[in-house]
Amino acid sequence: MFTGIIAAVGRITRVAPESSDPNAGVRLTVDAGALPLDGVAIGDSIAISGACMTVVVLDGSRLEFDVSRESLIRTAGLESEGEVNLEKALRFGDRLDGHLVSGHVDGTGTVVRFAETGESWTLVVRAPPRLARFIALKGSIAVDGVSLTINAVDDHETGCDFSINLIPHTVAVTTLRHLCVGDRVNLEIDTIARYVERMLASGAIAARGEARRDDEILAVA
Repeated sequence: MFTGIIAAVGRITRVAPESSDPNAGVRLTVDAGALPLDGVAIGDSIAISGACMTVVVLDGSRLEFDVSRESLIRTAGLESEGEVNLEKALRFGDRLDGHLVSGHVDGTGTVVRFAETGESWTLVVRAPPRLARFIALKGSIAVDGVSLTINAVDDHETGCDFSINLIPHTVAVTTLRHLCVGDRVNLEIDTIARYVERMLASGAIAARGEARRDDEILAVA
């Protein structure tokens, strides 16, 4: 688990195909930058722009990760060299300053607006329909691994546009400062929303089952 509080901005310095098979994954080499690597060992989890990956090589500040083709398809920003947000896995007893983030990216969204608003920045992201139902006003969401609070939601036929206010500090210490209209970003919905949706769906299924049983009883009677 993670918190969505970015510890450092690193850089993907190399993306090497694992084999000649077009369906193969890649080996990512990441310069961890200022990320504290004390206590990090091979096999540990690191969130790379919101995607939980396993360290397979640790050499000074250089980290390597094996990324499957499925992960590349489901995420943005891991297929090429460039800056990435980094966070080490949460330990029991650590402060939870953001919100609980699993590092399992649910899908990608598209930036439709990123502009200064007074002393802050407004970020508007378009989420696909399958994620839109989990996005709520004042709820939490992780964008490229950054824990953020949703300020507004505009539903439409192609999903929803959600708006976030970014303070200057967040812009300065994350890769969000590089965003442009049209960029894809990794999205992870709030864990609580997953369970609420599942409970509501299960309740609806149970209600339909009870209704069918009542109809069967009436038919026999």
